[in-house]
Amino acid sequence: MIRGVILYGPPAAGKDTVTKALTERDGRYALFPRMKCGTGRTAGYRMVTRDELESVRRTEGVLWENSRYGATYVVDAAYLHQMVAQGLFPVVHVGQPEAVTALHGAAGLRWLVVYLWCPREEAARRAAERDTGDLSARLQAWDETPALPSADLEVNTANATPDTAAAMIDDALRSRSR
Repeated sequence: MIRGVILYGPPAAGKDTVTKALTERDGRYALFPRMKCGTGRTAGYRMVTRDELESVRRTEGVLWENSRYGATYVVDAAYLHQMVAQGLFPVVHVGQPEAVTALHGAAGLRWLVVYLWCPREEAARRAAERDTGDLSARLQAWDETPALPSADLEVNTANATPDTAAAMIDDALRSRSR
């Protein structure tokens, strides 16, 4: 049975917005707050110190780790197991194909992999509206995020409302979980 959702895509593709729509649709969907060590945005992350991050690394609890925007981001096994034990469907945000591969066999979960994307111009508009001060870095990351043809579902968020995308994801998860 599929128990988690990987939302894969470039910056400003709508991962946060679609996750919000998923959680409103069914309270079992919940954002997996990745660990973050570094500066920048804190909402949606579990902020940790370098020492705390090293501790997780030493216990081999890191399922996926990447660095961008001057910070390190981690998907850890312990928190993922905790969410599943609570009956939640973790929604993990990633932007690297290698992360999808790493998570596929992780934690004994089966994942629905969703490729969220939008045209670069739309991503630039959305990123500028966020006013985080790092538009060029976000667009560079957008350029470096390849398409994911192996995804179970692909959604162009410029053409689908968040509620429509959430319904598509929920329907796909339910149909694959039978």
